[in-house]
Amino acid sequence: MTLRTKLTTAVALAAVLAPAMGAHAFPILGKKKVQEDPYARKLTPAQSALVDKSIVREQLVVKTLKDRLPLVETYVQKMKADPIMFQSPESDLHMLGRVNFGKVIDDTAYAQGKGVEEKKTGFFGKFKHSMSYITGLSNTLHLTFHQSGFVAMLLVDSNSYNRQTYTFSFVRNEFLGTVPTVVFDVKPTKNNAYGRFFGRIWVERNGGNIVRFDGDFAGSDADRREFYHFDSWRTNVQEGLWLPTAVYIEETDPKSPTHVLNFRAINHIWGYQLRVPENAGENESETVIGANDESNQATDLTPLGAQREWVQQAEDNVIERLYTAGLIDAPSPFDKTLEALANNILVYNNIQTSRPLRVRTLLTEPLESVSIGNTILVSKSLIDTTAVASADGAQQMGNLNAVLAFQIAHIILGHRIDTKYAFSDRLMFPPESAFQRLPMGHTDKDNAEAAKEAMKLLGAKELADGAPFFGLYLQQLQARQKGLKSLNTPQMGDSLVKSDGTFWMQELVAKGPKLANNDLKQVAAEPLGQFLRFDPWTDQVIQMHTSYEPLLSARDKMPFEITPVYVKLGYWQPPAPPPAAPAAATAQPADAGAPPAAQPSDVVAAPATQPADATAGAQTAPPATGTSNPPPQQ
Repeated sequence: MTLRTKLTTAVALAAVLAPAMGAHAFPILGKKKVQEDPYARKLTPAQSALVDKSIVREQLVVKTLKDRLPLVETYVQKMKADPIMFQSPESDLHMLGRVNFGKVIDDTAYAQGKGVEEKKTGFFGKFKHSMSYITGLSNTLHLTFHQSGFVAMLLVDSNSYNRQTYTFSFVRNEFLGTVPTVVFDVKPTKNNAYGRFFGRIWVERNGGNIVRFDGDFAGSDADRREFYHFDSWRTNVQEGLWLPTAVYIEETDPKSPTHVLNFRAINHIWGYQLRVPENAGENESETVIGANDESNQATDLTPLGAQREWVQQAEDNVIERLYTAGLIDAPSPFDKTLEALANNILVYNNIQTSRPLRVRTLLTEPLESVSIGNTILVSKSLIDTTAVASADGAQQMGNLNAVLAFQIAHIILGHRIDTKYAFSDRLMFPPESAFQRLPMGHTDKDNAEAAKEAMKLLGAKELADGAPFFGLYLQQLQARQKGLKSLNTPQMGDSLVKSDGTFWMQELVAKGPKLANNDLKQVAAEPLGQFLRFDPWTDQVIQMHTSYEPLLSARDKMPFEITPVYVKLGYWQPPAPPPAAPAAATAQPADAGAPPAAQPSDVVAAPATQPADATAGAQTAPPATGTSNPPPQQ
């Protein structure tokens, strides 16, 4: 691999940022000289052995990535100064696609070297020949970067991480979460090491795996503007295997006297098992142990029942396809929490459905939701930013109730999925094409009708107190909408925002108190990544257990903003074995005089008692109900 190949990460990000940020976004910084540090602490034999072990383990990471096709999502926010909140997003960009690491790690698209082409076409000209779209995806996803641009930020050095290329010096011992690590400073051995890593690594003490590294890439004055500072984190996804999970990138504006950021970006990587989706039926016995043959007891379907079964088949086909494409999470306890909240809305409004509502989490960044049959999908970022916490750490659910009510209204009004997807052949296409072949958003007419119906649902006395929270959330989104166009552009579902800049549920805005950014008692919306994280191997979402952070100034609010990554690392634990089946009880003769046993109903009726517990089956702390006090009035 040539030195030209090493610059791929920042070059790609630079190409992405160029249209939105202009040439001034890439400052030329001073020359970084690699020289012997007289204060560097020499390695002990044990530390030296740990470095050697990390070199071997890093080769395993490179080999593993080459066999994978994970999803990589990049979201960028260019920042500007804000008189009250210090800074706020001025513009943003979003990119999503499956990346073939076997191709990009060995990519040699930049091998022709510097020369006349650069002088003729400018700084980015030499890269235009390789600015390709990720295979099979539409350009409507803004995929205008080269695939290999992610490699350097996910790997210390994909080809030359060794003792000959780098020098190591001990810094300290440190715990990251529950993982003991040894921290080393890493520098290239040569002064003119164009594109080589220059920074710090955290090596897991027990196994020698690199679990975190941050810094940039060494270069000359002319080359430094091609690279950015980043902080790369990994997760222990299997025994002894740590894979890239998230990368945070930022650069400060050198012209800002208050050190406002020029831009910040986040890379998320997940879906490492997407290359060969699991087939539950493969190599399994045809005999089902413990099953009872009830085929003779199955009831016939009415024409209406057959129609609903047909719609259900289309829904199941689409949900399965979105899951295998990596767009939605694997079923999790948190999804059960959301399902209970959604079904409670039906209960509060005395509405019966033939099937209970299901809720899954979209793993993508844009703020969106959509209903597919009786399944509601809500994006992770929409959940994160609406999860406003109180001082006691509880989460009020008024915001989520409003989001769910909007999609429940679509279900009630019969805005169902296209039943063409009930035919299996409609979904026989590569997973990477799911982004462009499965648009699920509703029409403007349907959204307008659903908004009116949602207002009726939220009028139930048990839900009415939550309206001011969502009204305040929409005000905060309105204030930052101009700089968050990509965040408000749905990947596949429904946005909160109409084409004219107002909201589908605009009526709720007036129900909230007036937005006051300088009021520390008022929190309208949270930053991205506030509430949920997800396992990059299993794709399950997990509610985070965070402590309450008091606000000291308005700049602490950061609504809808990217924030630095800090993962509470831990060692992989094998899944718990399923509980043993209870022993079969000895059958007793039936009492001829006893009343017949109640039969389960196909209808979910509104119970006369309290609604279902929204936290049933969840492993995390239960959210508070949506009946907490509204935000303080200004």
